[in-house]
Amino acid sequence: MTINSSFFLSYTKDIFHDSIFYMVNFMKLKALQAIKIMIALAPSLISIYTLYWLQYNEIWTSETAHRGKLSVATLVIGMGLSFLIQSYFKEHQQK
Repeated sequence: MTINSSFFLSYTKDIFHDSIFYMVNFMKLKALQAIKIMIALAPSLISIYTLYWLQYNEIWTSETAHRGKLSVATLVIGMGLSFLIQSYFKEHQQK
């Protein structure tokens, strides 16, 4: 009974190439998922930064009329857009 060493060498080479291929695909999928999460969070972060910027530059003071309502509206718009974007990504992921 003889063992063909070229068979084992090619078999190990195939396993190595397959594992590298799967690893690269896995990393691409995880990077794409991270980019989608950042895109989905962008409207919320922009709305929060907008409120910070308005306060920091003293455009909105405590005497500004309807400041609380406008703050809530800004946050709701940012979070709503983030929700819609995330829902869009999830819907297309399932297809």
